[in-house]
Amino acid sequence: MKILLLSDSHGKIDNALRVYRSLADIDVIVHLGDYARDAKTLSRELKKEVFSVAGNCDGHYAENGYKILETDFGRIFVAHGHVEGVKRGLQNLIYKAESLGCKAAFFGHTHLAYYREMEGFYLLNPGSITLPGIDGRVSYAVAEVGREGFKAAILYTTL
Repeated sequence: MKILLLSDSHGKIDNALRVYRSLADIDVIVHLGDYARDAKTLSRELKKEVFSVAGNCDGHYAENGYKILETDFGRIFVAHGHVEGVKRGLQNLIYKAESLGCKAAFFGHTHLAYYREMEGFYLLNPGSITLPGIDGRVSYAVAEVGREGFKAAILYTTL
């Protein structure tokens, strides 16, 4: 399964549309929040389902503000990350994901791309597709997951 991960579009989807159209064989688009309505617009524009969660700018602060993406690789925890406090550290996110039987977590909120494997558990934040963080880079991610494992790449683009 090839997954395009987008986060923190904040009402601007032109870059997300361009990135998607430049890629081949994307099976699933995952939008990690801020703004949830952008995921709906992407779905309508691309005529493709977008797996999405709400973020803090959507006014969403519920403890259950996450979803589980079921894959041949295993369960993947999908959240914006604000409820789990990812700007202060990743331990809450990891704990919550592992307690739900997940082997990976996709998250946003920081506007900074991040990819790391820790003892067989994968963490992936695509950064922001429109509003770069302190590193000044606009980014997204592509993950390939399946029975053979998990691999991902952070990719950078311009506005």
